[in-house]
Amino acid sequence: MDWTKQIGRYILVMLLQVFLFNQLQLWGACHPYIYILCLLMMPITLPHSADMIIGAVVGLIMDIFCNSLGVHTASCILLMFIRPYLIGGLVSDKDRLNEQISLRTLGMEAMVKYVIILVLIHHLMVFLLAAWSWHHIGFVLLETLVSGLITSFVIIGYNALSYK
Repeated sequence: MDWTKQIGRYILVMLLQVFLFNQLQLWGACHPYIYILCLLMMPITLPHSADMIIGAVVGLIMDIFCNSLGVHTASCILLMFIRPYLIGGLVSDKDRLNEQISLRTLGMEAMVKYVIILVLIHHLMVFLLAAWSWHHIGFVLLETLVSGLITSFVIIGYNALSYK
């Protein structure tokens, strides 16, 4: 695996998130968090503990830029905790040897399921922690759905464009 490519993609996506997507507040209910693209595309073969540590670091960096007091850290850790179990259900044993998550590895249907499920879980956690109340559950669910679909569209579009 080419770690320089992974790190370069991570830096580019984080810069886009901080300087472009964090500035977008579409319709008051859409907050796309494309930075999780880097977490979703992590190699399959990494140990689960490494996944969790990487998720914590990525979330912490996002919390620093968003001044969000651990919301992104907790959400990224949850995403990375669930990810191997979802991969186990979507990726055949033969395909796990490929190491990378991609359209080639999963196919379009499994890739869409993988991205949408993990993005919605991540976003639901972000918005629930940010609201810190059940009184706004309707708006939290709206934010999760709208933001999750926009984020999923961007991530799947990126994968489709980078598919060789």
